Amino acid sequence: TTKYSEEQIFISWFPDHQTILDKTHPFCNNANAAIRRSLWKEIPYDESLTGLEDLHWAKRAINSGYRIAYVPQAEIIHVHDETPKRTYNRYRREAIALKNIYPQEHFYFWDFLRLFITNLISDYFHAWHDGVFWSNITSIPIFRLMQFWGTYQGFRQQGKINNQLKETFYYPRRLSRQDDQSQLNQNRPIIDYSTQSKITSPK
Repeated sequence: TTKYSEEQIFISWFPDHQTILDKTHPFCNNANAAIRRSLWKEIPYDESLTGLEDLHWAKRAINSGYRIAYVPQAEIIHVHDETPKRTYNRYRREAIALKNIYPQEHFYFWDFLRLFITNLISDYFHAWHDGVFWSNITSIPIFRLMQFWGTYQGFRQQGKINNQLKETFYYPRRLSRQDDQSQLNQNRPIIDYSTQSKITSPK
């Protein structure tokens, strides 16, 4: 359950073939990951990061001589049904983390314009051929704008993040007793895990 534009990102991030990652591509996603216990004790997550702790972990593991494999059979049920503001905040805090992980990297205003326009064109092209152009005609530019504007603002962030920024990033529940929890439960999709294939150990 996610926006069409993010589905396009997932197609690039999670291909149908297995890969061994190298130092030039230390990608890792902890939504479904298997890590040796000894390695986990040796290289724990850096909890001071505002995001991308799994990518940072992968970079350190690969630099320590370990190898990371991407296996497409390790499936997850992914839900990113976010508001534009939350999409903006997510990419902003991930950009702050990325700048700490790779201090040499930059994201200029020109990058914002170039990536927004090129991804907009690409998304519209694929949405047209997928037959979902009109149903996504407004969600595509909104998502891409929040994605790259958030990234741009994250790279512009100077110094350590303050408490107010942390509260913005991690979406705390406000101190009110509106009927939001019951509405949340009504809108939550029911996932039937009994139809999923069971994981079996290789013989």
